[in-house]
Amino acid sequence: MKKEPDKQEYQQIVKNLTPKHNSLLNCAKAFVVGGVFCVLGEMMKQTMITYFGLSKKDSLLYVTIELVLLSVILTGFNLYGKITKFGGAGGLVPITGFANSVASAAIEYQKEGQVFGIGVKIFTIAGPVILYGIFSSFLAGLIYLFIKQWGWFL
Repeated sequence: MKKEPDKQEYQQIVKNLTPKHNSLLNCAKAFVVGGVFCVLGEMMKQTMITYFGLSKKDSLLYVTIELVLLSVILTGFNLYGKITKFGGAGGLVPITGFANSVASAAIEYQKEGQVFGIGVKIFTIAGPVILYGIFSSFLAGLIYLFIKQWGWFL
């Protein structure tokens, strides 16, 4: 029979198996990946303003749509996971990460069918974000309405 390791041996095993993280390097990678998404978005915005004659407001709407589409396409080709593995939060935090979470759930559960696969599981990760985002927006709107009704200024 194998003997159980004592507390010190167990802590040494855990220490040896725990991956080492370089926080500064991880922050730099996240900064670069997030920055690339931002630069790409800014290039899209400037292109639409300059060449398509869109207003700044309209071009920002289209940039959001295009970045979500790009994220879904990269997820479909299994490239977005590699980007986020390298860049961590730099790829997960922007709207592209949100689109990736919805698309990856849909891709993962498509084999279970349209209703019980995609329909049920597509909002597994994004559902709470949508729910609490809408709820907090509703509360913020109520607070704004009450402040405006009573004549207070923000």
